[in-house]
Amino acid sequence: MRVRTGAGMGFILALSVLLSACSGGTGKSGSGEPSGPSAGPSWRVITPVQLHDMLATGDVYLVNVHVPFEGAIPGTDVFIPYTDIANELNTLPFGKQSVVIYCRSGNMSTEAAQAMVAAGAPSFSELGGGFYAWQDAGYPLETTHP
Repeated sequence: MRVRTGAGMGFILALSVLLSACSGGTGKSGSGEPSGPSAGPSWRVITPVQLHDMLATGDVYLVNVHVPFEGAIPGTDVFIPYTDIANELNTLPFGKQSVVIYCRSGNMSTEAAQAMVAAGAPSFSELGGGFYAWQDAGYPLETTHP
């Protein structure tokens, strides 16, 4: 007969809580896609390689939401502060081009994405890790504001 210790039971309880917290729900999941059958609007988090490939097709509307200006990915179409993006949704070409937002590290763009979803934005993407990840992947960064 095996007797479970308090530490073992604590581990099992913690694991159960963690697994239940990671399943189901709505909104942005680890992949940026909605999860669960009742998920509402959301966004997709993409990698620098995915963005690079998208930019090669020319079907991307790239939005830098970082303030203050600290750099830009070549090909950026517009600069909209993350705090203003929800009020500027009508200026973005949803349905005509793939809208991708980014910032320096991903923090401001995630806040912007949440505000966009709350304001009713249709499908769009966010560059995970921001332009730091873009640079780490070996891609260039513009350092002068256009």
